[in-house]
Amino acid sequence: MAALHAEPSLVAPLFPSAAPRRNLSPSEGNLGFRLKPFRLSIVSPPVPHPCPCSAGTLDPEPAKENPTLNSSTKVGGREGGRDRRRAVRIAWEKLVRWSRSWRSKAKSDVLERTKKVVVLGGGSFGTAMAAHVASKKAEMEVAMLVRDVDVCRDINETHFNSKYFPEHKLPENIIATTNAKDALLGADFCLHAVPVQFSSSFLEGISQHVDRNLPFISLSKGLELNTLRTMSQIIPHALGNSRQPFTVLSGPSFAVELMKKLPTAMVVASKDKKLASAIQQLLASPHLRISSSSDVTGVEISGALKNVLAIAAGIVEGMNLGNNCMAALVAQGCSEIRWLATKMGAKPTTLTGLSGSGDIMLTCFVNLSRNRTVGLRLGSGEKLDDILNSMDQVAEGVSTAGAVIALAQKYHVKMPVLTAVARIIDNELTPKKAVLELMSLPQVEEV
Repeated sequence: MAALHAEPSLVAPLFPSAAPRRNLSPSEGNLGFRLKPFRLSIVSPPVPHPCPCSAGTLDPEPAKENPTLNSSTKVGGREGGRDRRRAVRIAWEKLVRWSRSWRSKAKSDVLERTKKVVVLGGGSFGTAMAAHVASKKAEMEVAMLVRDVDVCRDINETHFNSKYFPEHKLPENIIATTNAKDALLGADFCLHAVPVQFSSSFLEGISQHVDRNLPFISLSKGLELNTLRTMSQIIPHALGNSRQPFTVLSGPSFAVELMKKLPTAMVVASKDKKLASAIQQLLASPHLRISSSSDVTGVEISGALKNVLAIAAGIVEGMNLGNNCMAALVAQGCSEIRWLATKMGAKPTTLTGLSGSGDIMLTCFVNLSRNRTVGLRLGSGEKLDDILNSMDQVAEGVSTAGAVIALAQKYHVKMPVLTAVARIIDNELTPKKAVLELMSLPQVEEV
């Protein structure tokens, strides 16, 4: 009869310690078992029949089943399963109790004190956030400042923004206007949803009506092409008030899913912790979770650069380059975003959070993404001008791409993928040529 040699993993506890293995002495090294009944007191997975080859012999005779061992491991397995389920249940109950305790202590009167919120911009995301805030308190006025007279009339008369959400009725406490003074008068909070490239001129035009203490919540993602400024720089500069209260709201969020009240999580960032907390309380709801951060730079830069990366992801999809290529490209793009953002002072933890990895995954892999759609059509052979002329919404990544590269040069960061996107947008490189060049880059150590 061939001797049975037990693998250490077969007699280890269910959750082995991380301690390194020690070398066995000659006396300890004899782990051969004689086939006689014995009892195991440990709880371990059922021991599989070892392959004859693994036992150090080519003897094809199978090992005989030990009834005592079989019944012991079955009983131990059932007990172990019950213990694990009990541990999971206790952990969940502790989490729920902590959550309820936290909510009871964190109650605030921010929503109760808020009588008016103004939303600048009548696009899809501005409309979705206006609807979200208005639905939280029927007595609160939500004013939407829009430039399109037809959209304004549509919202006020039918309670629909038919251009973007023809199937979603808006709360009746939303009032649209084209008059900046009326919209801003008496507002407690301001949600800014105007595209980045138009924000400076828009804000300069309404600055005389903006209260110097009115908190701004920026929903716009991108970099100003000529100045390389983010919204945290654009807003105070355009309003002529360096102390204008400011927060940025970002994260993986499609407007249509907000309208449908599907579970969503975002992050609000501000250097003023009290202001960030107030925005949390104003916006949080059973279907919208709001985290807070003090890393304004990280949230803004990751929110801007992910749009350019989404164009690259779309190009890969449009060229049918496969899943391997998609994964490699997005991973490289994430590294490039990290290199630049940390050089600018962002926290690495921000880049792996909602406004970083979360938003990148949503924008790069989901068809609802406008920037991904631009890339997909470029990869399919369409011209950029034809693509943009056919779209009724702004794809911020197109204008941000050039600014990103200028920013990378300023901070001495190499960004191959995002630079290739900028070259394609400038019509100086074809998608096919870009892929060949990227694949021909030197084989270097991953950083």
